[in-house]
Amino acid sequence: MTQDFIDLLQSGIEANRNDSFRRYNLIICPDKGDIVVAGDIHGHRRNFERATAYAALDKNPDRHLVLQEIIHGGPEDEQGGCLSFELLADAVKLKVNYPDRVHFILANHDTAFICNSEVMKGGKEMNAAMRAAMRRRFAERTKDVESAIERFLFSQPLAVRTPNRIWISHSLPANRMLEKFDFSIFVRNLKISDIVRPNSAYLLTWGRGHNDKTLEFFADKLDVDLFVLGHQVQEAGWMSNDKNLIIVDSQHNHGHLLHIDMARQYTIKTLIESLVPLASIY
Repeated sequence: MTQDFIDLLQSGIEANRNDSFRRYNLIICPDKGDIVVAGDIHGHRRNFERATAYAALDKNPDRHLVLQEIIHGGPEDEQGGCLSFELLADAVKLKVNYPDRVHFILANHDTAFICNSEVMKGGKEMNAAMRAAMRRRFAERTKDVESAIERFLFSQPLAVRTPNRIWISHSLPANRMLEKFDFSIFVRNLKISDIVRPNSAYLLTWGRGHNDKTLEFFADKLDVDLFVLGHQVQEAGWMSNDKNLIIVDSQHNHGHLLHIDMARQYTIKTLIESLVPLASIY
């Protein structure tokens, strides 16, 4: 079983790297079809199942699905260890089965796992909780599994760009970090140092509270009109600044998805109207 998991992660790494729509660290979507965007999952199996059921990739050959932040949260073992690596396995299987239509994007809990740095959620340090559960599950093969997970997470792209000028990433750099951000990370091979604080992939995945000036700055630099982000917890499952930003959250019972038609031009109003409550999906 352990070797099967490692082999699956290696297949996922290859699928991430060989994605037909990937250009360095960006997914450049085609000008046809549609895309379903999930926010942070954090081990919520039922919402992952709802997202995949809604996407119905087997019945919609031109549909894409964006997933982010699968790990850290959800079921625990008897000692309180985080079992979200089990859901990660299912998400990787989906990528392997639909290598050019399922797209992961790098998130801050991913960078924390790769770097084995502390990251809190619900009052618990999640790296310690997940690695403890993995030691109990994989015993002497734990380091091999950890390495495979780290390499898979590092193989993820950074963002998705749609033909109708929508940008999808886990987050954006914080307001005070604009001048420190290196846009070349999107168009070159990613380095481990990029995900270490205060470098640019770290900034991209950890920023919060973006003001209008920051969003206008990135809209100009990235040549986009609208942003779809995750990262920031939303009790209602989403929020918008009513101008150019939607934050989608998929980790709880009020979670949402966003469904985008790539041949349609959107305003922030029509993009908000494209949100789908996960609880409505059976």
